[in-house]
Amino acid sequence: MADALPNSLLNGVIVPLIEARISPLDRGFLFGDGIYEVVPVYAGRPFRLDAHFDRLQDGLAALEITNPHSHARWTELVHELIDANGGGDMGIYLEISRGAGKGRDFLPERGMQPTVFGFCFRLAPPKPELLQRGISAATLEDIRWQRCDIKSVALVGPVMLKIEARRRGADEAILVRGERLAEGSSSAVFVVRDGRVATPPASHERLPSITRLVVADVLDALKLPLEVREVRRDELLTADEIWIASSTREALPVTSLDGQAVGEGKPGPLWRRLFDEFQALKQREGD
Repeated sequence: MADALPNSLLNGVIVPLIEARISPLDRGFLFGDGIYEVVPVYAGRPFRLDAHFDRLQDGLAALEITNPHSHARWTELVHELIDANGGGDMGIYLEISRGAGKGRDFLPERGMQPTVFGFCFRLAPPKPELLQRGISAATLEDIRWQRCDIKSVALVGPVMLKIEARRRGADEAILVRGERLAEGSSSAVFVVRDGRVATPPASHERLPSITRLVVADVLDALKLPLEVREVRRDELLTADEIWIASSTREALPVTSLDGQAVGEGKPGPLWRRLFDEFQALKQREGD
């Protein structure tokens, strides 16, 4: 991820990032008691903003945190933050914690005011050599908690998994629970076998990925069916193609898994069609 851009959002006000201050008693800092969203922006336009806001609301509701803004006000704030950082292609990180209390108590105080923080970072298209070779991944047992459908700021589990993947020389961790595919440590996962694309269904074990829905729309435009079902671990090991998808990386091909080539060890033909149509969809929605 690129370095943060100079202006941030703090409790409804645009402020220089270096001047943003949050209480050390904030429950997001003390407990990871909050949720976050990452919204891609292309040519100054937020991509699938409504879907991100819907997921943000679902996360706040699950944690019983009152949404501090209406949909319309959130939209205004996002555009203010984009404009304050010069527009263009960027990612927006938004975090809403339960707020700061009088001390440290597991049980939240009544009437707390949520803390809202946001910042931007530049999005760059993947380098041509990455598109030529793909990325590597390692399969790891999922050590995270049981409510992965909540986009919680408590991310030490994925951090540990990414560190272990790097230790194994991999770019991403693909997580399994026993013999079933969960998801990537920060991505949705798609498996292609015999020309058929499959991805696991939504559940408490997985984040309801916005980019997963985008990939489904792209496949629909290509008239390629998507099977939404449980995916077995052995299907990963015998896949013709594997893709990961996330807001900041869009859809990338996994060409090496646990040190072994996926398919022919290079980005596959279905991924190349997916990539081209993904770019076309971005252009259409931006226009």
